[in-house]
Amino acid sequence: MTINIQETAKILEKVQQSESNMGLKNEACRSKFFVHPHSTDKVCLFLHGFTAGPYQFDPIGKAFFHQGYNVLVPLQPGHGLSGEWNRKNPPPLPTNIQTYQQFVLDWLEVAKTLGKEVVVGGLSTGGTLAAWLALEYPQLIDRALLFTPYLGSHQLIFDWLIKILPIYFEWFNKDASGNFGYKGFRIPALRIFLELGEKLLKQGPNSVAAPILMVCSEGDRAVSRPKQQDFFTTVLQQQPKSWYYCFDDSLHIEHRMMTKLEDNDYEELVITLAKAFVESDLTWTQFQQMANRIVQGEGYEQIKRELNIDGLASQQLSAMMTQHLGCDRLKCINPR
Repeated sequence: MTINIQETAKILEKVQQSESNMGLKNEACRSKFFVHPHSTDKVCLFLHGFTAGPYQFDPIGKAFFHQGYNVLVPLQPGHGLSGEWNRKNPPPLPTNIQTYQQFVLDWLEVAKTLGKEVVVGGLSTGGTLAAWLALEYPQLIDRALLFTPYLGSHQLIFDWLIKILPIYFEWFNKDASGNFGYKGFRIPALRIFLELGEKLLKQGPNSVAAPILMVCSEGDRAVSRPKQQDFFTTVLQQQPKSWYYCFDDSLHIEHRMMTKLEDNDYEELVITLAKAFVESDLTWTQFQQMANRIVQGEGYEQIKRELNIDGLASQQLSAMMTQHLGCDRLKCINPR
């Protein structure tokens, strides 16, 4: 699919109209487009989590927009639709991963008309899709932001159950604050992401990915942190500009880490990390050197001069690590 920039505004308008015609569960699930009246140096394509909606990327989307980027947060197939969804009438989520893959490829084409370089990011299963793009199409992706991507479950037995059960499942936190998406789903709709995650873990050592930021949390009891660490380690072998950061358990940042509405009181830390990564060209080694020198008490200006780094976001990251926010004794940047 080839798109020119003149068609892009019409496409976004048609998407909004189509969502109105289909009927949405609520307005929070509507696709979000933060777009300047011109192309920008970078454009962000953000992918929300499973059964959720674009509302998860509202704060970070606005932050990048105010930073001068165009931002697209499309509603994914089968998500956010109005209806009486329950065990007997489950929401119409796809059970074929190709549906999602074609969806993100189509939106990648749209994004390319709005910026010179594309930054793709995603939460949970959205992070799995972003990781797939980073591995399969690194020449088209400037940076990939993986916010606690789903590569496997926190408990191995859940992976086994997901692979064999055909049942309907309701989220334990279905009535939690900020949950504007579906309260349940049929297991096969999630199984396809588990299978994709397993493929990515095997593919990682043999692929040169786009630079990846892996963000996880010790407080996340939904997905497998060891698998996230394994994926990062294999990607790093061939892509040295990748970063890893894991929030300390003391911050109580759970799986839904993108917004205060979803119980992350430190949403600004997630945004700061993402901006620092996107606006920096530091390798993992340089990032580690900077972090070590910060916690030893060296001044940012001295570090910047000696390591030849610059940028406002890096300064924000410096302030964040100086305050040890989620980075006690640099445990946060140790993917082992």
